[in-house]
Amino acid sequence: MIKTFEEARLLVQQLQVCTIYDSAKTELPSLWEHVDLPEKQEGEKGWGEKVSAIWDWKNRLPAEFPNEIFYGKIKGGFAVLMAMDYLRDVHFKSAYKPVDQLNPLSAHTFEKIRVEPWDTTGLRKEIIQEYGCSKSQFDTVLKNLQISMNVVRSNDPDIERDTWLPFREQYPDVWNLYVSGDE
Repeated sequence: MIKTFEEARLLVQQLQVCTIYDSAKTELPSLWEHVDLPEKQEGEKGWGEKVSAIWDWKNRLPAEFPNEIFYGKIKGGFAVLMAMDYLRDVHFKSAYKPVDQLNPLSAHTFEKIRVEPWDTTGLRKEIIQEYGCSKSQFDTVLKNLQISMNVVRSNDPDIERDTWLPFREQYPDVWNLYVSGDE
């Protein structure tokens, strides 16, 4: 069981891939099940120590150790932390799908992100206005762009809102191992 940020870093390296929160829908281990901090107590304001720590770590680990830890989504829509060597050697090649194999709304959304980084709220408003889709459709597209390894959340520690970039910009070394220059 772990209690500190440094222990969380070592845990992700040891597990190679883990979900953020526990789910019966996956056999993957979770960060949640390994954290030995108190859950929210009755009458306590906020999220409680355990949720607060996990939320902080899921953002800080890839920001402070971008060459060691990846944050993203996997099939099933699960948010995960992943060791970069696992991402590079195992996960990327099995998960990657070119944007042209995704639906037109995904391609449209990706093109926006390819041109410039977008935060979730601004991108959602823009896509809903331009494409006439629902919030749910947008959320599914953003999830699928992550699962297919086309977009990632920025690791920049100075950016407070979830901001989306093309995967190839944040992780060019992994991208270039598997994807030819014309994609």
